[in-house]
Amino acid sequence: MQKPFNKLATVIMLACLSLGSLSAVAGPKTYTEDEFLNSFSGKSKKIIVEKLGAPARKELSVKPTNAENVVGQKEDSKSKRVNIEMWYYKNLVKYDPKRTYKETEVTLMNDRVMNIAFFNNK
Repeated sequence: MQKPFNKLATVIMLACLSLGSLSAVAGPKTYTEDEFLNSFSGKSKKIIVEKLGAPARKELSVKPTNAENVVGQKEDSKSKRVNIEMWYYKNLVKYDPKRTYKETEVTLMNDRVMNIAFFNNK
């Protein structure tokens, strides 16, 4: 009686392990445009990292040289610095059932999502 139980337990354990490896092979979750916008608009950097992981690449916004002269006013020394980052993810958002955008840009302002864009031409 012991041997059939051991075989059954072994089969169940192998089935669980193979299902786990299949989900890893399937790749990261993809979203429709609406799902992505509803899930991540206005969310914190922490939530983005938890749900999507680290981005493929990051860029920091840089204030151009001579910007104050172009705008025509000096920067207020009392104003708080705004930190803007652009995070880029690859093949994450679907625009039809079989194809994904090549790149998704998530713009964070002071660690909150303020803008989301989808690209195929970058």
